[in-house]
This record gives sequence, C-alpha cells and structure tokens, in this order.
Amino acid sequence: MLARKGLLPDGFLLTRLAEDQSQPNRSRGRSQRARFITKTGSCNVAHKNIREQGRFLQDVFTTMVDLKWQHSLLIFTSAFLCSWMLFAMIWWLLAFAHGDLEPRDPDGEPGPVPCVTAIHSFTSAFLFSIEVQVTIGFGGRMVTEECPLAIMVLIVQNILGLIINAVLLGCVFMKTAQANRRAETLIFSRNAVIAPRNGRPTFMFRVGDLRKSMIISATVQLQVIRRTVTAEGEVVPVCQLDIQVENPLRSNGIFLVSPLIVSHTVERGSPLYELSAQSLASEDIEIIVILEGVVETTGITMQARTSYTPEEILWGRRFVSIMTEEDGRYCVDYSKFGNTVAVRMAGLSAKELDQTRGVQEDGPDQVHTQGWGLVRAGRGGFRRGGGRTCHASAPQPWYAPAEEKKEKEKEKEAELKGQKKTVQLEVIGRQVEEDVQAEGGD
Repeated sequence: MLARKGLLPDGFLLTRLAEDQSQPNRSRGRSQRARFITKTGSCNVAHKNIREQGRFLQDVFTTMVDLKWQHSLLIFTSAFLCSWMLFAMIWWLLAFAHGDLEPRDPDGEPGPVPCVTAIHSFTSAFLFSIEVQVTIGFGGRMVTEECPLAIMVLIVQNILGLIINAVLLGCVFMKTAQANRRAETLIFSRNAVIAPRNGRPTFMFRVGDLRKSMIISATVQLQVIRRTVTAEGEVVPVCQLDIQVENPLRSNGIFLVSPLIVSHTVERGSPLYELSAQSLASEDIEIIVILEGVVETTGITMQARTSYTPEEILWGRRFVSIMTEEDGRYCVDYSKFGNTVAVRMAGLSAKELDQTRGVQEDGPDQVHTQGWGLVRAGRGGFRRGGGRTCHASAPQPWYAPAEEKKEKEKEKEAELKGQKKTVQLEVIGRQVEEDVQAEGGD
C-alpha cells in the first residue's frame, strides 16, 4: 500500500520479499506460537466471559471511539434520525392538541393563531423538527407566541441537538485523528539480530520514520514476555521484564530523524543472558518494542508497537549501512532497510562467554572476576555496599598482557635497588661520641 502511494520505492518491497525467501523458516513443521503483539502493533489478546458489561457504558465516549467505522456511522445516523423523529412527534402532538391540524376553509374566516405555522401533518412536523435542530430556516414554518409549551420544546430541542452534535462530531474527529494512524509510517525491521558489538553480544533491531515531520521526545522501551516458574512452583504464563536500551545519555530517548539501530547489550542481569544460538529456537519468549512520542504537527501522543519471536531473531548477523552522504546531504536507501550480513560469532550465550573468560559466580548477586579485587556490577562499574575483597598488593586485571606485567615487575625491582640505606640518628650519635673519646685518650 505504501508503494502504491509513492512513500516507498518498489525496490523496498522486492528486497523484503527476497529477504523472506532467503531466510530459513525455522517454524516449519512446528505449530505456530501465539504472540501478544502482532507485527502491525495490534494486541493479539481476546477478552472473554466479561460479566460486567455495564462498565463500558460508564465511558460512552471512549467506547464509541473504539468502535469500528461501520458501527460508528450507524450510531451517528441513528442518533440524528431518532432525535428528529422524537421531536417531530412532539410537535405533531402540540399541533393536534391545539387544534392546528383541523381542516379550515380558505375562503372563510381565519382561525385561531397556531402554535407553529404551516404544520398540517406529521410530515410537516418532521420537516420543522429538522429545521429547528440543524438551524435551517426556510421561512415557511415558525413558532408563535401562542403556546408557551412550544417555546419550551424549542429550547430543549436546540440544547439536545447541540449536545448530540458535539458528542458525535467529536467521536468522528477522534477516530480520524487517532495517534495510531501516525504509526502507519513508522517501520521496524522484520527481523532482529544478535551480533557482537564492542566485544559483547548485542540484541539489535532497526526503526525508521518515513515522514519528514518528526516525532518529538521519542522513547523506545523493550520488554521480554516469557513463561516463568517461581521458587514455590507457581507458573506465571505472562512475565514482563524490562530491557535496558543502550544510549550514551543513559535514557531511552532517541532522535528519530533517520533510521536508527536500537541495541541492547546482553550482560549479567539481562533476560537474554543465558540465550545461545541452540537454545534460541526452543525458547518461548517474545520481545516487544514500544516507541512513544509526540506528533510534531498535531501534538498528539502516539505509540507504535511490534514484537520479535525467536523465529524472527537472527543469530550472528548484522544490519547493513543504508545511509550515504551525497551532495552535502544524507541519503537513506530504504530498499536495504532490513538487509543483514553474516558476521563471525560463537554460538555460546553471554553467560558461557563470561565463564570461558574467567568469570566465576559466587552467588545470585555477586560475580568475582579472576585477578580482580573488586566485584563487577553492570558495565565496568563496581557494586557499592559490600562484595569487595581487599588484597595487600594491587591486583592485576586478568586481561592484562604478560609483557605489561613483566615491565611493572622490573620497575619495582629498580625502585628497590635505587633506595638509599637509612640509618637511625641514635646510631650516628653513638659513633660520634666514640670517635671523640678515642681522640682524647690519644
């Protein structure tokens, strides 16, 4: 659909089709897993056996906005027709009670002043009801001062008509200006990847905005949904765990002026810490991506969602670069938006890699590194408040090369050789007294 509107080049769709055919379908021969969030961002959850249906009527406006378009248009039309018919019946009854519907001789004497002029049947009463409610005055029918009750009915119908117009037109406006319409031009990569970055396994996916109008204060949130079992044996079918997004500003905010690769470093404390290439296919997890922000043109808060199942996470691959600099401008090639290339990467999990590098676990909250005197916490920091080990000499990190260790040992030996021999003052004083006594004896 986007290609037909000219928002995406035709090569983008062709590349995506070729990518789908080239990627192995690991879900073949196996029942398809249910997912909470579809690729389009809608929630795949069915609510059944709701007994308190009356709660939806307490918030009629939201309920009407959430309805489908055909249902909203049906309610919109029915509300106006019913109100017109109701007041048409009231106007007809007023005319009937006042005797305005009785036939009169046009050549005879004029009868009493009617409540509403030119009402002779229910059809004319219905036309007058429409004229009153939508403020269309053709000049043939009008309320006179003969019936105070007719004046009261006129006031009530005007007030009720304004309320109906405000509610129904507001619902139509909200449905046409919903924030999820803006999310249609936000695209996510079909697959996510796990590749090494700065020596650590990193979960990555790509997000881009097709419009030139920006998303203000855009933030990205990652969650892992998995089935867990507690220590007491309780099965939690839906356990939501947050994932920290990598950002130098230490926040989830992004500047979505061009397609970005959002990453998460897999380390201790991450829900993906024990995930390996072999266990990825059998894991029952789903990674949900939520992008929130404010639409620059309308000021409405929007949210775009997608999710990645194990079949859509590629191990040992990396996204290709799609941005180039041409004629002093940055150009983005969306035909390569989801393309990936293979990289060299071991199939071990981040936990297994840490164990092979010398990380030993002493408990659920402490990790001691061989040769380190402090407990590592997070990325390069040290955990405060306990967990420290003190040594007499400054320990060398396990990753320090052997040549650096030898050079430091040589520097220590040179310092020991260059130190001067210190003699106490008492020894020097005794030696001087003995020399004086020896000279006096001579």
